[in-house]
This record gives sequence, structure tokens and C-alpha cells, in this order.
Amino acid sequence: MSDILSKYDTSLNGLDKSEVRKRQNEYGLNEIEEKKPSPLIILFLSQFVDILIGLLIIAAIASFAIGDIIDAGVILLAVLLNTIMGFIQEYRSRRAVESLKGLITKTAIVKRDGKISEIDAKELTIGDIIILEEGRKVPADAALIETNHLSCDESSLTGESEAVKKEVGDTIHMDSNILSGHGRAIVSNIGMKTEIGKIAKIVQEDDEETPLAKRVGKLGKILSSIAIVVCIAVFVLELLKGVPLVETFMTAVSLAVAAIPEGLPAVLTLTLALGMNEMAKSKAIVRKLLSVETLGSCTVICSDKTGTLTENKMAVVDSFYTNKDKTHLIGKLCNNAVQSEDKIIGDQTDGAILKYCKDYDCSLERIDEIPLDSNRKMMTTIHRLNNGKDIVLSKGAPEIILDLCKYIDNDGSIEILDSETKETLLEKISEMSSHALRVIGFAYKTKDENEYESDLTFTGLLGLIDPPKRDAKKAVSDCINAGIDVIMITGDHEKTACAIAKDLGILTTGRVITGKEFDQLSDEEYLEIVNDIQVYARVKPAQKMRIVETLKKLGNIVAMTGDGVNDAPALKKASIGVSMGDGCDVAKEASDMILQNNDFTTIVNAIEGGRKIYDNIKRFVKYQVSTNVGAILTIVGTSLLNLPLPFNPAQLLWLNIVMDGPPAQMLGIEGAEKDIMERPPEKGDILTKNTLLQILCLGLVMAIGTIGVFSYEIYSGVSTTKAMTVAFTLFVVYQLLNAFNGRANSYKSSKYLYLGILISFILQLLILYIPQLQIVFRTTAIGIVDWAVIVIVASTILIAQKIMDRVIQ
Repeated sequence: MSDILSKYDTSLNGLDKSEVRKRQNEYGLNEIEEKKPSPLIILFLSQFVDILIGLLIIAAIASFAIGDIIDAGVILLAVLLNTIMGFIQEYRSRRAVESLKGLITKTAIVKRDGKISEIDAKELTIGDIIILEEGRKVPADAALIETNHLSCDESSLTGESEAVKKEVGDTIHMDSNILSGHGRAIVSNIGMKTEIGKIAKIVQEDDEETPLAKRVGKLGKILSSIAIVVCIAVFVLELLKGVPLVETFMTAVSLAVAAIPEGLPAVLTLTLALGMNEMAKSKAIVRKLLSVETLGSCTVICSDKTGTLTENKMAVVDSFYTNKDKTHLIGKLCNNAVQSEDKIIGDQTDGAILKYCKDYDCSLERIDEIPLDSNRKMMTTIHRLNNGKDIVLSKGAPEIILDLCKYIDNDGSIEILDSETKETLLEKISEMSSHALRVIGFAYKTKDENEYESDLTFTGLLGLIDPPKRDAKKAVSDCINAGIDVIMITGDHEKTACAIAKDLGILTTGRVITGKEFDQLSDEEYLEIVNDIQVYARVKPAQKMRIVETLKKLGNIVAMTGDGVNDAPALKKASIGVSMGDGCDVAKEASDMILQNNDFTTIVNAIEGGRKIYDNIKRFVKYQVSTNVGAILTIVGTSLLNLPLPFNPAQLLWLNIVMDGPPAQMLGIEGAEKDIMERPPEKGDILTKNTLLQILCLGLVMAIGTIGVFSYEIYSGVSTTKAMTVAFTLFVVYQLLNAFNGRANSYKSSKYLYLGILISFILQLLILYIPQLQIVFRTTAIGIVDWAVIVIVASTILIAQKIMDRVIQ
């Protein structure tokens, strides 16, 4: 004790007032510091600092400039929707720190100047003597100098709900609950230097940009660059041809509006939001919009075992007796679980043993208990027999029980436990453990001295298991088929972890490493073997952070599960942090997704949903961009061929509304591809080289067909209005048929695409045949022959896609 007191320069009487003030000035207050948040208005305005959003605002201004109020309004609505969503997501992230601050104990009992008083916990400083009592929370990290049967619950930090017995010299952490006993401790760390404080610092770090955000940003830059270059080129070409400046400017601006897919953010938001809603029905609550797609890119899942891959319901499934009756007597009486009607209340292991031994009819008065703790790994109770004598009953880790046994009870015959018999029993324990069983040993003695836990008599073993969930094995298999590595991380024994991992198909040719071995590896050594490790056993939550960082360093998109405060840093750092529905609020706030049913299968279903969403994003992006390219090539082509422009500004804007409208929206809700979980995760851009080649080919087909029909109409002597109407309608039909090219090869194909195409076609008919709309769009009615030409030429877009499907792989 004197060493600890001198280390913190204090005494058993505590600090005096002047020393307290001095140390508070030096170390600060015992509180969690929150990074000063930006004002809400700044947070909102910062959402506009994005290249795609900037381009949309320019497009809206351009639409106002040419008098198209409706299109400008639609664009601004899309901008507003996206900025509001971004604002909400960033505002939510602040709540993680608020949850941590809510954990901090408000008051503390402290001894200063020899007097005990209750103070505001933030006034504590290093060297203070604090009093710890049952039912209170620990107000700071502290070193124990006095304990009396002191045990605490550190589950908020470690995720382990078992009581931890504490001795003099042990460290006890802020926010731990004192379950029993009392003690005194010296404050060793306060505020941000505590374990909770370190977690708060990590939780406040900015989120990394998601893969989708990076890809959309890159796409926006590419499309904007192309749009600017093309608009300038068309403006110059039209001026050189002698077209009036105002008309040239309006055409260039209209082309800019048509070239920029301003519907992309709106369709993107709608698709992600619908995906979130669908996942919520499957018990997966996605907290951050763009994380929906990140799930589809996941390459590694680091999963807890208990409750996620297994049922989290212990049951006795195997036994080995030398005296069955005595084993069941110990199992029933050396037990703190309670049966209330049909429910078992208490520790799961105790509950499973009580349930198994419930038919043994015996009741003895308990007069004393030595509770289970992590050091002894056993529990002992003392009971009064009917003859007035006392009996000691013990159960616990089988190797420890055996080491304390001097005798063995062979159905009432008490014999010395010789080395040969002990070796046989150890082999039995090893055999049971190899089948993923948690083995409990049982022993007793008649009390004849003060030393309870010595010279015990062995009676038997019970093997318990937390069985794998019914669908977990198939879910793991689905992940492997989808190119996703599954890694088990557990605090359980190595043998138990291995057996469960082998049963589920997680442990195949890879390695198993324990937390102790893990700590002994240098960063370089760990980096070399990390890809070979499939199971981490006896791992503490704090070690998860290193696992995530190393896997990400190798280019992985990592999903990590967790439920405790100490899991929050790893959840925050992971590409996809997955918290449990019954986990703590801090873990939930730091995560991207919450599993309401704590089920690994739900993660896999969410990944499948993420992949479907990403596929649909690629569908409507390909659809929109190919139409943009088609419009650009048509305008540039007619200008180079010295033909009149086939579309006027109003028609260009209409084309933009049609291609960003119902068909694109419906492509965003197509069903999942049949092979969606039989291919590796997505790692490339939204527009791959093959997709860009297809887009260029489709754009060329639309441009060549439109220019060809437009040229024929012009040279056949029809009016320019008629020729433009036919070309304009042909391009619209091209778009509608091109939407069919984006359909999913799905077992559950969406019928909404047909509805979207029908709505767009009806709208096109209205502007061709309603006189008032003819004036706005400068169109005229066309006949059945024109429609026949339009349908035949437009169908080439379907033929072109079929050819590309065979040629371009």
C-alpha cells in the first residue's frame, strides 16, 4: 500500500485543499471533453461543399436563366434533400459522445484532510482517496488500496457480464459498478486519460468517407468535366455557324442541364432509403445512409461468437460421473441461479446446471459461500447436514477442481485419486472440450477444518454448450461463396472457439491465435500473418481496434461486431460497425448498423441487400449516363455535319426530365441478381471500363439513329418542326427501350419498371398531341408511319445491348 501512496504522493488521510487546487490546475477536471461542435448553421451549409451539389446548383441557375422554373425547382429539391440527409447523419454522430458523457458518475465519496464527504465527481483529481461502496459506480480510474470482498461489473468496458473480484493493487475503471463488498482506492487517471476518456476521443474522430461517397465524387468530377468541355465546344461551333448569340447560349446551357445527371442524388437517396427500410424489416437498422452500399462492398466480417453465431443459451449436453447423485446434489445446491415458474434467473452456466439437476430432490441450509471469481475459477458453498455436520460443495474449471481433489467418489466408495486416474480424467476433459463443450468439474468434502477448498472428493463432469444458431452455418457458407472472409473473435477458451469455428466452417486451413499470443506480436509480424488467422480466442474488446486497422491497411472493407463501451473504438474504426440490439448506447451510436436480433444471418442478409442496392445504383447510373452521352453526341454530331440542332432548349430539358424520371427511379428498385452472393465483393468504380465502353456504344447507337432519321426528315422536305419532333420522339423512345437493358436477371424481378416506362410514354404523347403543350415544346403531331420508323430504329438499342452482352465480358 505504501508504494501506491508514494507513487501518487498522497496519504490515507487524503489530499488537503491546497493540494487539490494545485492538482486540479495541473490535470484539469474529471470530465469527458467534447470537441467543440460547429454551429448547426455551419454544419448545414458545409453540406453544399460538394462538386456534384455545386454542379446541380449551377444547373438550377441555368434553368432559371432560360425560364424553366419547374426543372430548376426539381433540381433544387434534389439538392435540398441530399443536404438535409447529410446534415442529419453528421448531427447524429455527436450523440455518441453525449452517450459517453451520460455514463459518467455524477458524485463521488472522497476522503480529504482526514474527512469523508460526497462531492461532484468532476472535482476529483489524481491522488484523491475515494470510497467504493456496493451499488455505486466508480467515478474515475483508480488503484485499490483496501478491499473487503469487493467485486465489480466491468461489462460496460469489457462486454463480459461476470462479476470480477478485485484485490489490493488492482486497477478499477471509471463507470464500473460495485456489485458487492467495499473498498478504498487512489485516483490514478481522470477525464480524458481514463479508459472511458480514451474511447470518447476515438468516437469523436471524423468518419472516414465511405466507398460509395468516393465513387460518386469521382463520377461527379468526370461527368462535370465532360459537360463543361462539350458545352464550350457546342457554344463555339454554333457561334461559328452564325447562330445568334442568345440562342447559342440557351442551347449550350440546356445541353449543360441535360449533360449533368442532376437526378442522380435524388435517385441515389431514394434507392438507399428504400434499402434501409427493407433491411429494417429484416431486423437490421442501418443508421447511416451511405453505409447501406458499404455493406455490399464488405470483404471481411469479424464476428463475435456468443449470441451472434451461437444461441447464447447454455445447455448441458454431456456428462461423466463417478457418483451421479452427488454430482447432481452439488449442481443443485452450489448454484446461485433461481427458477421462477418456467424461467431461470441468474448466470447462464448456473441456470443450465440447475435445470439439468432439478429433479434431484434435496434441500440443505446454506451457511456460507465463496463466490466464483476470475482468479479461482470456481465456486464453493457450505451447507448444514441433518446430522448437524457441515458439507462443502464445489464446482468450477475441471483442471482446477482436479488439482484440489485428494479423493474420488466411485458411487459411494471413497478412494485416493491416484495419478493414473487423474490422467484419465484429464483426457476425458480434453475430449469433451474438443467438442466445443464448456466442462464443469464437481467435488465435495465434509468440513473438518477451516480450509474449505482443499482435499476435495471428485464426483463428476458436466459438459455444456452454447450451440450454433440454426442458420449460422449456411450464412457462413454464403459469405465464403461471396468472397467474404469470416473471422471469429471471442473471449472463450481456444478449444471451444476452434470446435465451434470448425463446425460452422469458419476454421478451415487458417490459424487460431489467443489474445496473449496476439499481444506478443509486433505490428510487422502481425501484418505478415493476419490473412491466415481465422479465429481469435481469449481476446479482449480493446484488441479489436488493432485487428480492424491491420485488415483495413491491407485494403479490406471490414465489418466488426460489438456491444460494449470498449467495443466503440473498433466499431467506429471499422468500415461497417455492427452493434447488437441489446448492446450499450455508446456502441450503438458508434456503429453504422444495429442488429435487433443479434444474429449473424442478419449481417449476411444485409450484405446481400447492400449488393442489390449497389447493383441498382450501377443500373440507373449506366442508364442516365448513356442517355447523357447519346444527347451530347447527337448535338455535337449535327453541329459538325452543319445540320440544324435536332432539339430545342425546352426539348432538351424534357429529355432530362424523362431520363431522370420514372424509368431511372424504377431501375433503382430492381430485384437481386441470381448470382448476387456467388461473386466477389465490388472493389472498382461505379463505371468500370466495360461499363464505360457499353455506355459509349449505346450513346453512339442513339446518336447515329437520331441524326440519321433527322437528316432523312430534313432532306425529304418536311418542315423543321416536324423533323425535330420525330428526332425528339425517337430519342425519348430510345431512352424508354434502353431502360429495359438495365433490368436485373432476378428471381424476383420488379414490375414497377414497366409502370415507369408507361408513365413516361404517356407524358410524351401529351406533349405531341395537346395543342397548348405543342406551343411550349414546339412540337407537332406525327403519323403512324413516323411511329413505325421510330419504333424500328429505337429497337436497335436492344439489339446493340444483346451484342455487347456477348462480346464485352
